[in-house]
Amino acid sequence: MTASYFDVDGTLVRTNLVHPTVFYLLNQRTPLHSLGRLARAAIQGPRMALAEMRDRRVFNELLFSVYQDMSQDRLHILADEAFDKVIKPALFPEARDLVKKCRDQGHDVVLISGALDFLMKLLADHLGATHVIANRLEIKDGLATGRLLRPVVAGPEKARLIREHARANGHDLDHCFAYSDSYSDVPMLSVVGHPAAVNPDLRLERLAHTYGWPVLSLEAKGARGPLRIGPWRLS
Repeated sequence: MTASYFDVDGTLVRTNLVHPTVFYLLNQRTPLHSLGRLARAAIQGPRMALAEMRDRRVFNELLFSVYQDMSQDRLHILADEAFDKVIKPALFPEARDLVKKCRDQGHDVVLISGALDFLMKLLADHLGATHVIANRLEIKDGLATGRLLRPVVAGPEKARLIREHARANGHDLDHCFAYSDSYSDVPMLSVVGHPAAVNPDLRLERLAHTYGWPVLSLEAKGARGPLRIGPWRLS
């Protein structure tokens, strides 16, 4: 069986890792708890901004450290609401059709994302995807430690994880497809026989044209309004 591997943020949805994290910070047990967590996250802001430019794995680790001491129950209780209010409305209009097209052709559809696994499983169920490769919070005594379990899904590590997934599931990568919006995902695009740039950034679009990769837009039919979480407009 062939597989199609999809990056998520910017490819299928216009949110990024920060958006659901802000939702969680805003929805703590009390406004005071939310304020405290937002303040601690703001202090980390400059380090996260620097890490995003230099090392995506470090950025992910810093970002998800703000989940420290959140209970596993609360993480899962809020997951449905975070998906319905943050991720689902940000789905690109034609994303579901592209996934359906892959499924209709008999492909396994794999979401590979730096986002958290329990949110990506909800997205996979919504889209009809078959597998999820995503980041996992370390939980001890029912509480998030603020660390990620290995391997951290980010950057070039995605390419290794795709190779591993293909080997475990009997997929010939020469016949597989991969989709991403970002130049940082060139390694994962390069391991399959059929890469495609989706809503690409400028560097990826140039590379795609150079190598003759398909360039797709999933937002062409969408009316792109502002993204809001709680009282805040985030884009």
